[in-house]
This record gives sequence, C-alpha cells and structure tokens, in this order.
Amino acid sequence: MFTLWPDNRRAFETLSEREILSLAIAAEEEDGRIYSELATRLGETYPGTAALLEAMAAEEDDHRRRLLDIYVDRFGKRLVPIRREHVRGFLNRKPVWLLKTLTLEQARQQVWEMEESAYHFYLEAAKQANDVGIRKLLGDLARAERGHAATATKLDEKLLGEAGHDTEKDEAHRQFLLTYVQPGLAGLMDGSVSTLAPVFAAAFATGDTHQTFLVGLAAAVGAGISMGFTEAASDDGKLTGRGSPIKRGFAAGIMTAVGGLGHALPYLIHDFWTATFIAGVVVLLELWAIAFIQKRFMQTPFWRAVLQVVLGGALVFAAGVLIGSA
Repeated sequence: MFTLWPDNRRAFETLSEREILSLAIAAEEEDGRIYSELATRLGETYPGTAALLEAMAAEEDDHRRRLLDIYVDRFGKRLVPIRREHVRGFLNRKPVWLLKTLTLEQARQQVWEMEESAYHFYLEAAKQANDVGIRKLLGDLARAERGHAATATKLDEKLLGEAGHDTEKDEAHRQFLLTYVQPGLAGLMDGSVSTLAPVFAAAFATGDTHQTFLVGLAAAVGAGISMGFTEAASDDGKLTGRGSPIKRGFAAGIMTAVGGLGHALPYLIHDFWTATFIAGVVVLLELWAIAFIQKRFMQTPFWRAVLQVVLGGALVFAAGVLIGSA
C-alpha cells in the first residue's frame, strides 16, 4: 500500500564515485558472508553445493580487495558508511539464511537473485563513473558477476554430478519467479486477506447481498490499483534485475484484485446465507491456494505457510464478522 512516510534514502543517480565504491565494498562484504553462511548451513546435507558457495564467497572477497585497492588509491583509507538499505532501488531481502530450516532450492534462488542484483548494480555504477580506472573495474566486475551463472554450471557438473546439475532451475524460471510469482503472490495474499474484514463486515451489518458485493468490488479494485502502483514504484529493476516495474505492477495489481473478488462474487447471489456460505468456502480455497503456491514456488514449508496464511486469514475473517454483527 502507499505510505505517507517520506523516503529519505539516496537516489542512486546522486551518488559520487567515492560513495559508489564504498557501497560496492560493503555489498561484496555482505554477499561473501551470506555465501559462507549458506555453505555452512548446507554443508552437511549438500557438500557439493556448499563447495560451490565457498568458491563464490572467495570470489566475492577477491572483488572486495580489488575495490579496496582502487578506493585507497583514489580517495584514501576512510570509507563512506553507506549500505544498500540507504539507497533507493535496492530490494529489501528476506533473511533466508537465518531460517531454522533452509532448503536447497531456497539457497539457490537466493544466490541467483544476489548475482543478478550485483550484475545490474555494477552495470549502472559503471555508467556513472567518470574516472577511467574506476569505470574499467566496475565494468569488469559486472562481467564477472554475469559470468557467475556459467561458473556455477561448471562447478555443479564437477561437484554435484549430472544428476545434481539437472535439478537446477534455469535462468528463465528464476526470472519468472522474480518478475511475476513473487509480486503476484504478495498481491494475492494482500487481496485475499485485507478485503476479508470489509466484505464480511458489510455482509453481516447490512444483510444485503447487493451492497456487500459493491463493497467487495470497491475494496478489491481499490486494493489492486494501490498494490499495483506500490509494486511498480518499489524499484525500477535496474539495480535488482527483477524485471520491468510495469510487469511486476500488473502482476501484483491483478492478483490483488483477483484475491479480493474471489469472496465478493458470491454475493451476486440474492439469497444471503447461500452467498455467505459460498463466500466462506471460497475464502478457504483462496487461503489454501496461497499456502500451496508458497510451498510450490517459494519453498516455504507447507504447514508453516498454512499457519501464517490460513490462521491470519481466519482472524481477519472473524474480525469482519464480529464488527459487522455488532
């Protein structure tokens, strides 16, 4: 949803070369630590993937040293205390590496997203650099990050074997997750859950199916428009590699509206209790569908997804009924 709070983060285009290098150094340090932690978490069960992640952590450390060398040469030994969360356009990452249970596919999806983000960051940073040496280094690092996918494939074939390599998701599938599934799932969850209270509050307050449908339609369409614009404005995809903001906005907006309309459409039926019963069944189907999608595409443990979505939705549903009955 839209926020009234001002965004005090810096626009990437306003960063100086000194700030860009400091940001890149901090990013490489963080990514290296994440790869090492993922390797530790997966080492016992998936030693091949752990070896791959350790190799990538070592490469990130080499990038950090190269960045530090040119920074000290150009600007001295004091870094600017800037991080990705201080700059607009970067995606706030969920701390997958801190989950109690970490699946192989969760780790691999996270690594691919990090590689894509790093590639787009260096690509955009190189465009802003005027110093020839800095521009060359940033361009070289962009190519290196882009080549991580090929490196990962070679290491998979060597460390995981052909069977392990065959389980890898291809780049198109991962990009599909970033551009469509993630914003669409967020929209479906928002639309399904956030509109429960107004729809059922209106139903039990008025007992009129036509008015309830209008309330549900307005809530679904309004939430879809708001969610779509919010997703499109969250980042332009240049630094994160998440794809077109218009595509993500449509995915989030449409799925938000669909989630809200699902339990509003039954109120086109004139009989109140029949419409309410069908709407309740639709709500259950929506919430279970969301849990399934989280399990299928986001590798969220099914029962954890059920607890988060179904229990939360049930509480919102109950709040709407209680308020409407008051």
